[in-house]
Amino acid sequence: MADPERGPPEKPRPNNYSYNSNQYYVGTSEAQWTSWLIPMFVVANIVVFIVAMIINNCPKHNLGFDGKCVAKFLGRLSFQPLKENPLFGPSSKTLKKLGALDWFKVVHGHQGWRLFTCMWLHAGVIHLLVNMLSLIFIGIRLEQQFGFVRVGIIYLLSGFGGSILFALSIQSNNISVGASGALFGLLGAMLSELITNWSIYTNKAAALLTLIVIIAINLAVGILPHVGNFAHIGGFLTGFLLGFIFLLRPQFGWIESRNLPANTRVKSKHKAYQYVLVVVASALLIAGLATGLVFLFKGENLNKHCGWCHYLSCVPTSKWRCWN
Repeated sequence: MADPERGPPEKPRPNNYSYNSNQYYVGTSEAQWTSWLIPMFVVANIVVFIVAMIINNCPKHNLGFDGKCVAKFLGRLSFQPLKENPLFGPSSKTLKKLGALDWFKVVHGHQGWRLFTCMWLHAGVIHLLVNMLSLIFIGIRLEQQFGFVRVGIIYLLSGFGGSILFALSIQSNNISVGASGALFGLLGAMLSELITNWSIYTNKAAALLTLIVIIAINLAVGILPHVGNFAHIGGFLTGFLLGFIFLLRPQFGWIESRNLPANTRVKSKHKAYQYVLVVVASALLIAGLATGLVFLFKGENLNKHCGWCHYLSCVPTSKWRCWN
């Protein structure tokens, strides 16, 4: 997905400011970063998937109850029968072995590390391809503008937050894998970045509307069966709060004000409301993650306390059934 509110800078204008080609954003002349972390994340996800397929070794372990291995010419890299895994990937047993999010193992097996490892696993080639293309389109632009440290923190913590919320709603016999929570965290951070840096955007309404439409479409896909929308929601909310904390930009005119005579009143680097948002977002983030972990390790299930919440993850229709 492309970043809706920014584009490549045009020729510099006076006072060291540059304007984006889509005229949504007026940015200061801060240096752009070279994106290397996001490409590394992409490579890491691909390598983990290949390792998973090698360990899976369908020709050796498939008993044939669900059909034959797919693409047998790939040898031990061949996929599980489509009846078992229509996404062209390994078995659920292999994914569990490698660190998939399994509620029982996390809560009763003291394997909390699965809240992190599950975001590096993918159910199949299709799942991997969709997530990695999204990561490239979203993540590289953010890393170029804010650097690898801030974007890396948002990505990893959003994946963690998505795992927590999904684990609180998951059925005990289901597992979860994928980077979707982390990806939605980047989308959430893009939204909060627009809000906290509101004064330096030009076509504010257009930028906000475009971003909200993109987010809404992606969340709407989550109402389909077998899609972990709670991971999407948890990742989005985590990234949304992290964006207020890490993605602040100096207010318009601050860089130039530093070059004025010493007796001239210099603008504050950030506006007061930005600092307020940092404090509020930090408090909500810490409270949310801590509360989620406490309830998770107590064995609580969100669906027992919220009779309608399962509709956020899947809406049953005449065309499909929901598994929760």
